[in-house]
This record gives sequence, structure tokens and C-alpha cells, in this order.
Amino acid sequence: MEVILLQDVKSLGKKGEIVKVSDGYARNLLLKKGLGVEKTPKTMNDLKQQKLAEEKRQKELFDEASELAGKISSGSITLKIKMGEGGRTFGSVSTKEIVVGLKEQLGLDVDKKKLQLSEPIRNFGTYKVPVKLHPQVTSEVTVKVVEA
Repeated sequence: MEVILLQDVKSLGKKGEIVKVSDGYARNLLLKKGLGVEKTPKTMNDLKQQKLAEEKRQKELFDEASELAGKISSGSITLKIKMGEGGRTFGSVSTKEIVVGLKEQLGLDVDKKKLQLSEPIRNFGTYKVPVKLHPQVTSEVTVKVVEA
């Protein structure tokens, strides 16, 4: 019997795949637990529609990420930190402060997990911080760190 998987099944296949299994395995496990449905013309059409909808949704996400990447790379933010004796800084600039700066100065909402800052910024100057918005879209925000 051929079955369309509705969920990932270990050692059998991934969601949306069509697999050939024995009748008993299909009836007693896959169909009963809702892990798959029997392959029919109707279910094939449903699967095709789901794939088209998913592709459309992924394209919309990609377009949104590309648009946001353009806005991020065209702007820059300025953050202030205190300076102590001998030109050393008190504290550092982390992803949280950068996200707050993006929201306040540029009006952009970005999740702090998307910023790829290897370590907090501890010195004054201008830095390019990569922002991974989508698996295929990465941008850079310019962060200027100045004395408060």
C-alpha cells in the first residue's frame, strides 16, 4: 500500500513523502496514529495544494527578509557607552542594545537571535554586525559606538 506521510516517521521518510509499506503496517500504525493517509487522487491533489501554499509562503518570507535587509544595510545606529579611566569602557554593547537601537533609531523590529555578534563590543568605533534574516538573506548593520 502506498501512503502519504503527514509527519516525519523515523526510518521511513519525511512529511509529504509517498512511501510503499505493507498493508498491516499502514492500517495498524500509520493510519491509526494519524502519521499518514492512503494515497488516492484526492489526497495527491491535497498534497500538491499544500506544497504550492508552502512555496508561496516561503517566497513571501524571502521577499520580506530581502526588503528588511535593504533597510538595515542602508541605515546605521549610534550607541553610547561610558568611558572610565585610561580610555577603557564600562560594560559592553550586546545584541540586546543593538536591537533596541534598531527599533528606536530606524524603527525596525529584529529578533536579537538573528544578530550574529561573536562577542560583545567593548571598544569605541564603527562595527559591521551581520544579521541573518533568512537562510538565504544576510545583511549588515553599521553600529557606531561613541562615548556617553
